[in-house]
Amino acid sequence: MKVREAMTGNVCLAAPDRSIREAARMMADQDIGALPVGENDRLIGMVTDRDIAVRAVAQGLGPDTPIREVMSKDVRYCFDDEDLEDAAQNMGDLKVRRLPVLNRDKRLVGILAFSDLAQCEDAKTTGRAISDISTPGGAHSQSTH
Repeated sequence: MKVREAMTGNVCLAAPDRSIREAARMMADQDIGALPVGENDRLIGMVTDRDIAVRAVAQGLGPDTPIREVMSKDVRYCFDDEDLEDAAQNMGDLKVRRLPVLNRDKRLVGILAFSDLAQCEDAKTTGRAISDISTPGGAHSQSTH
């Protein structure tokens, strides 16, 4: 199965100069935990509800703080024509629960979330991915230790 068959399309995209309050409102309205951040038709970051809590609120930043100040800039992604099993392994290796999905022109076309994997992949692949994702550490760890 290809990523495009499992991903969630119709993705909300946030501008980096919007406030984290607006990002939180968008997440609440869409019942999602992450927003891709785009500028000039390109993906430049991701902001999660955890980014807002740990990188903004816990640091004393206000609700009008621009998204760009708390977003993850080192965005990992997958392509829509990739095999879903390969994307699942990539998510586990990177320890991320969501990956933006790009087409080969590098335009955002969706999000692949762990929940998408759980609905479309076999139990062995899904289990291995969640085990790897859940292991502490990784490039996006926000631990202060």
